[in-house]
Amino acid sequence: MKSKEKIYHKLMELVQKENVKVDEMLKDHLYTKLGGKADFFITPTSYEEVQHVVKLAKEDHIPFTLLGNGSNLIIRDGGIRGIVINLKHLNQITCDGHSVVAQSGSRIIDASRYALRQNLSGLEFACGIPGTVGGALYMNAGAYGGEVKDVLDHALVVDRDGNLVKREASELDLDYRTSNIPERGDIVVEATFHLKPASFEEIKAVMDDLTHKRESKQPLEYPSCGSVFKRPPGYFAGKLIQDSDLQGTNIGGAEVSTKHAGFIVNKDDATTSDYISLIEHVQKTVREKFGVELEREVRIIGDEKH
Repeated sequence: MKSKEKIYHKLMELVQKENVKVDEMLKDHLYTKLGGKADFFITPTSYEEVQHVVKLAKEDHIPFTLLGNGSNLIIRDGGIRGIVINLKHLNQITCDGHSVVAQSGSRIIDASRYALRQNLSGLEFACGIPGTVGGALYMNAGAYGGEVKDVLDHALVVDRDGNLVKREASELDLDYRTSNIPERGDIVVEATFHLKPASFEEIKAVMDDLTHKRESKQPLEYPSCGSVFKRPPGYFAGKLIQDSDLQGTNIGGAEVSTKHAGFIVNKDDATTSDYISLIEHVQKTVREKFGVELEREVRIIGDEKH
């Protein structure tokens, strides 16, 4: 990898200067409020800039990471080496007939609200999901019986060679909290959701009901990484954790939520190490008590702090 100074100057030739940051603290950009520094933090303003940065990373063998708003992601305290791209400036949402077209840096919750204003039904399930559209495709986000795969028509992606490519939904292997996007090395820059016409009142009634359920059951008053564990076959992760008497258990500033056992909240300036230690403690306790292995839904990336 070239020196940081050379990489910095190359990046400024590809992306506007104010959108290239060096040694940026990632916790300042993430929903979880966790994570160390990125060597380079890039916020492109166009698909072409994304393509240029991907090609640079490939040509100069620079490690490369795509980052949404981190609503289901934990970054270790040592941060991330190389280039981190965040697509927060790609946040436009438009309508094309019965389809909503959302750039990947927009929040899926905002796409859901936009669909409501267009009298289009299908994205109601996403009205409380805080992640980005790109992140929602990456993990086939879902809630209350709905999933991205139910409404996704196609996506535009930048592939690992820097080409802009259209991927049909059927090509993405969307399944329970997973897709083939990470294996392909694709960067989603835009998603098209095919929806159905419905009345504003009907759509809003469903969204209001789901919002009430979410607000009454989830610990929204603290930063968190969302639902920490996948649903084990035949069980509910939150119920297993609750029945293991783990609610209120804390390590450092991280705590198993007393409101919803499936969440771990950043209650008091938690570090990533606090979070990971608590996740492992919950997994060990549930395994010993019930013989059930809890698989993480939340992703953990980055370097250890030395």
